[in-house]
Amino acid sequence: MLEVLISALIAVESGGNPNAIGDHGKALGVLQIHSEVVMDVNQFFHTNYTHHDMLDPVKAKDVAEKYLLYWGAHYYKVTGKKPTLEVLARCWNGGPNGWKKESTQAYWKKVERAL
Repeated sequence: MLEVLISALIAVESGGNPNAIGDHGKALGVLQIHSEVVMDVNQFFHTNYTHHDMLDPVKAKDVAEKYLLYWGAHYYKVTGKKPTLEVLARCWNGGPNGWKKESTQAYWKKVERAL
């Protein structure tokens, strides 16, 4: 499930370009990962990724998977519901509470089309 979602996120975020740099230099790689995401993953999973590592698609996918697993589990604790692909995609776009934000609905539609 996550592998399919991450592939769709890559399509939406960068079209698969591992050297993509966006958001005025703040988002890197195929998944357009911000340094805050890397810091969260390092804290939660005791990893040692750097923001620059996100230019490596393998490392970026690992960070995305860990981030989505963590916040998906958090969603489950808060709601008692299993996170859907929509919930996870909206968290990817809008942060831990992205699933609640109206601003992430359009992003979900893009991801849904890519799925």
